[in-house]
Amino acid sequence: MPIKNILIIDDSPTERHILSELLVSGGYDVSTAESGEEGIARAKQTKPDLILMDVVMPGTNGFQATRALSRDEATKDIPVIICTTKNQETDKLWGMRQGAHDYVTKPVDGPALLAKIAALG
Repeated sequence: MPIKNILIIDDSPTERHILSELLVSGGYDVSTAESGEEGIARAKQTKPDLILMDVVMPGTNGFQATRALSRDEATKDIPVIICTTKNQETDKLWGMRQGAHDYVTKPVDGPALLAKIAALG
């Protein structure tokens, strides 16, 4: 199934804007959420083709949100790419263990991210 609709879950307005611009220029439809809780609700409601998930957020963090989405029958088939400043190998391993399909560190390499998304499609 080709990826068309992408949900960005990130508490930073700047990051949401940067990622949205990149994805829209790549031909994707983008929606956003400002928190893990909002992102989980929006994913269940809109069923995006892919989720870009920040980790460091107040309330439900990205690891918790990824785990919730990957274990929920309604959202378990939506691939999640964690997109975070946390660049330690242990963070990456933990993120993948929560159900993420890939792990990208910020600042994001635009062409590399677009290539990863295309590879999932």
